[in-house]
Amino acid sequence: MRFSRAVALPAAAMLALSVAACGSSETTDTSASSEAPDAATELTVLGAASTRVLNEDLDGLSEESLTFVNAGSSALVQQLADGAPGDVFISADEKHMDDAVEAGLVRDPQVVATNSMVLVVPKGNPAGIESIHDLENEDVKLVLCDSQVPCGAVSKQLSQANSLDLTPVSLEHNVADTLGKVVTGEADAAFVYRTDAAAAGDEVEVIGIPHAEEFPNSLVAGVVITTEHPDDAAALVELLGSDKAASLWEKHGFTPAA
Repeated sequence: MRFSRAVALPAAAMLALSVAACGSSETTDTSASSEAPDAATELTVLGAASTRVLNEDLDGLSEESLTFVNAGSSALVQQLADGAPGDVFISADEKHMDDAVEAGLVRDPQVVATNSMVLVVPKGNPAGIESIHDLENEDVKLVLCDSQVPCGAVSKQLSQANSLDLTPVSLEHNVADTLGKVVTGEADAAFVYRTDAAAAGDEVEVIGIPHAEEFPNSLVAGVVITTEHPDDAAALVELLGSDKAASLWEKHGFTPAA
């Protein structure tokens, strides 16, 4: 039986993940016997925080048994550098994938989808924010991703493109934590990926950001060098960039590469 498990780690956390093989027992019919089907290969997918919304559907699409570890892209690269186990790495941008490839941690990267940013406010918009320029008001509690992670790098580009002088009350290590500040009411507004806004549903309200489509993030998948299942990992990367997976990406608000 295939199964999926999701582990969400804060960016500063170090990964200690051990995946045990699933045992199974069968009752044999003595009057007739047949060869049992091969067990699904267990693969660990280290995915950027923004890809956590895909976990369940991706597990259903893949022929393999998938375990998911979701965190900021920079944290995942560091975890791989520290020897964390994994089979496939999905970065939220090309920069961190390039870092992983140059460090000899990942090979055969492939762009599989793109994403873009929106402004979110809590349900009811208590701060009365109508446009991104309201974010410059000193009484607005704005939260952004740290510039060292993909969502923060794009937020910085958008701020510059819109001539904004922003003073966030906090900088988060991944987009999930950034969104969480708005959902819980700790922040009045935040820049997040449109896919995260969609996943939050009616817990947030969305305001468009001018020039957002000019600064898309490319999601890139690659095979972890140390994988014990290189062929299966490569097949999963190919699946992510295929027509077969296009509807999965679209369902969650991404633009598929295929």
